[in-house]
Amino acid sequence: MKNKPVNQMRLEIESKSINEGFARYAVSAFAAQLDPTIEELADLRCAVSEAVTNAIIHGYRGTSGTVYITAKYYEDRTVKIKVADKGVGIEDIKQAMQPLFTTDPSGERGGMGFAVMQSFTDKLAVRSKPGKGTTVTMTKKFAPRD
Repeated sequence: MKNKPVNQMRLEIESKSINEGFARYAVSAFAAQLDPTIEELADLRCAVSEAVTNAIIHGYRGTSGTVYITAKYYEDRTVKIKVADKGVGIEDIKQAMQPLFTTDPSGERGGMGFAVMQSFTDKLAVRSKPGKGTTVTMTKKFAPRD
């Protein structure tokens, strides 16, 4: 991956569940410029969906806030997406990334968000500070096209 992106975008959405689909399709429409396969695009949509949903549900926990999304792509067909919030943050990132761990007291959430993001991307990085918010960075390299 080269340091300078070929193209980039920024999107800010309100932390409402209804906006998750919009964010997912906006990022996938941006990434479609690289002519990925249908499967690659579906994987990216799923990872973005999980990251945005986590920001809305766990980051803001029912309060209002903004979800910040940036996407960049590079000459080598790598896409890097950041999804950030200024919500409650994560106390223990290592614990939060364990499958089935959830902070949702209702028991409605399965605790698989980070595992899903990891399975659909090549690299996943999480930065967080309690009381300051969380940034999830997902990197996916699309296969070369003939």
